[in-house]
This record gives sequence, structure tokens and C-alpha cells, in this order.
Amino acid sequence: MSPSSADLLRQVKSEIDEVDPSEVKELLQEGVAIVDLRETDEISSGLLPGAKHVPRGYLESRIEAIVPDREAHVILYCASGNRSAYGARTLRDDLGYEHVQSMTGGITLWKDRGYEVDVPRTLSAEQRERYSRHLLIGEIGVDGQQKLLDAKVLLLGAGGLGSPTALYLAAAGVGTLGIVDDDDVDLSNLQRQVIHSTQRIGIPKVDSAEESIHALNPDVRVVKYPVRLDASNIMEIIEGYDVIVDGADNFPTRYLLNDATVRLKIPVVSASILGFDGQLSVFKPYEGPCYRCLFREPPPAELAPSCGANGVLGVLPGTMGLLQATEVVKLILSIGDLAIGRLLLYDALAATLTEVKVHRDPDCPICSRPPEEIGDEEMGVFPDYEAFCAAAG
Repeated sequence: MSPSSADLLRQVKSEIDEVDPSEVKELLQEGVAIVDLRETDEISSGLLPGAKHVPRGYLESRIEAIVPDREAHVILYCASGNRSAYGARTLRDDLGYEHVQSMTGGITLWKDRGYEVDVPRTLSAEQRERYSRHLLIGEIGVDGQQKLLDAKVLLLGAGGLGSPTALYLAAAGVGTLGIVDDDDVDLSNLQRQVIHSTQRIGIPKVDSAEESIHALNPDVRVVKYPVRLDASNIMEIIEGYDVIVDGADNFPTRYLLNDATVRLKIPVVSASILGFDGQLSVFKPYEGPCYRCLFREPPPAELAPSCGANGVLGVLPGTMGLLQATEVVKLILSIGDLAIGRLLLYDALAATLTEVKVHRDPDCPICSRPPEEIGDEEMGVFPDYEAFCAAAG
């Protein structure tokens, strides 16, 4: 006769290490890894404080992203302690985790004891469907998607770089997108600025971008700034954003942006394009070099022509903009290796991506100083970079 499911469960529980909720309550202060194995629709009533949620069916594929150290103390729980018992045996026997326990009685017993639970924010049914592919990734999941929904990202420009970046950040569920652009849609834009359309020629780019973003994801809040960024408005505009996407096409704006973001400690994902070539780097103030560490002085105009003067391959801003969007998502989620201290050089004709290491300049005129000394302390006034760059040219 085959053993019953109850017999199998008793056998599994006899083989693993179980721990009482009272002991778990004490261990919460010691940095133990707590993992909730219930299904997504079960966690709305609450989780143990600090617990990470991984549905039992995804435990084997996601546990390494949550608990990479196989020597760490891991406590699993579910509703009653049954799924967590099987999960504990799997982690120990199949994946090599050395110190795994299952909490007796699950969260049901935990609540019966009157212990504290964290009631999580939950996604709506529509959000769970829209972002379902994110929810399957261990490094994102529900918690990561909530971070994206809470994030505020400012895009400088709704042009070639801003177009793909805005669309993919909106699709990813970034909750607030600010867009700075004082230009109108022109027919010559449509070769590369895919957020706009022929029907919108002549209307402000911020309005056109908003329409495309809301058509893709109506939940995204779009904040429009139909102005030219300058020293008089930059501090007011950028303050409060988590990440800034630099799609500017001129050195004065980039130098000004660098001063303001280093002062406010806001990371910038910067890219530039020309012809068949693209560049990308991430500037995170005081954790790596800033823009002035790379470009202490602007190059002469003949060495840095604009796309309007020299042209650009239409698909190139798509490539670089998507790289920018990827770095933004990584910044928001605190995952992966960011392009901090690295300048990525993309050659579309050769299909090569070259990396150049960049270090902080101890004598940098900007990031070698504390943030409060950058610009005027009261007014946030910065140097006249238009004149600075004109003199260099």
C-alpha cells in the first residue's frame, strides 16, 4: 500500500528542523532570512515583519536571488507549516542550504499568538496581469514592481533618446515621468523620435509624449515642463526626482545638470548619439565620477558637432535609449552592476560595445567639493555655461 499524503508529510517533518513562532519572533532581530511560501492571493492579510515572498512553486528558481548565501539561516513559513516543510527539505537536500527551518503552524499560529504582521500593499488584478512578466523575476517580484510604481523619473528631452526611454519606463510601470522639452514636433523628428507621430506635427513634444505614454499605460502620471532648462529653473524642476535621464544635445545643459544633480545627490543616466556612435554612463554623485570628471573642459565645436549638423542613424537613439531605460530600472530596484565609473561606447556599424573605465577626479571642480558648496547656497545659482562652452570652442 502506498503511504498517504498525511504519512508523507509526517515523514518530511520528521526529517527537517522545525521552529516555533515564539523562537522566530526572537530571531527577527538577528537578521535571519524569512521567506513566505504562500501564493500571491494569500499574502494580502499580512506577512511576518521583513519576510520575502516567494510562492512555493518558484522557490527553487528564485531563492538564490533572495538568499544567495547557502550558509545563511533561512526560515520558511506558509499558512499552516506544510508547504514550508517540503520547501525546507528541498532547500537542504537539493540546493545545499545548510541551515533551513520551517515555522510550525505557519502564519495561522503566528497570528493566533497575537504577533505582529506587516500588511503589504497589493497590486490590483489589472496590475498583476499587466506586470506579470516582472512578477516572475526573482529580482523584481511584487516588491520591485511597487518600487517602480512609486518611482519618479525625469527625462531631459522628448527627442531621440527620450522617446524610447519614456515608452519603456512607462511600460515597466514607473509611476511618475517628468518630461522637460520646449520644442514642437517636426517632420524631421519622426525618423528617430518614435514617441511622436505624423498627426502630431506642430504640437508641443511634451503633449505628444504624454499622449503616447497614456495610450501605452494610462496609470503613469506625466508631469510636463514645456520650458528650456536653465540656471533659473533647474533646481525647482529636478528636486524630488529619484533618477534623471539625460537626453540633452548640448554641453551647457549637461554641465548645468551635473552641478545641480551633484548638489542634490540625484543619479543621472546619461547618453549621447552622433552618426553611428553612442555613449552611455551612469553618474551617481559621490559614488563614482561626475560628468565634469570625464569632461573637465568642453571640446571645440568642430569635435562635437550636433546631430542637426552631422546627422544620426535613425535606430541608434533607440539602442541607446533602451540602455538608458535599463540602467534606470536597475537604479530604482538596486539590482545588477550599474554603469558607474564606466563609459560604454557603442559602434553601430561595427556592432561593438567598448567599455572605458573612468575614475573620480580628486581635483574635479564639482564633485571634489561638498554638495552645499556647489552653486550659490541660498539661490542655487550656477555658472554661465553658455559662455563657458562658447569660450572653449
